[in-house]
Amino acid sequence: MITRYTDRALTEIDLGILWYEEQKRGLGSEFLDCIEAAVKNISKNPKMYQKRYSNFRGCPIRRFPFSIFYTIEDFEIIIHSVFDNRQDPQKRP
Repeated sequence: MITRYTDRALTEIDLGILWYEEQKRGLGSEFLDCIEAAVKNISKNPKMYQKRYSNFRGCPIRRFPFSIFYTIEDFEIIIHSVFDNRQDPQKRP
């Protein structure tokens, strides 16, 4: 399946990388590595993660307080958000 990211998801990833890199050099890269590993798991078995609401599924990211919210469409997986779980849940996509 093809994986596609929304603009929102890409912005959230960039902001997370920048923030973690400011905290400790190299931590932004580790954050990105964990996102990539989670997306790889999603791609292998997209139905593995439960639906959180509507058709949105949520995959927690290892080591970091973030979740990837995605939907499964006909021939693609759409990553809608890489959400910081410390935020107000009302801000989810």
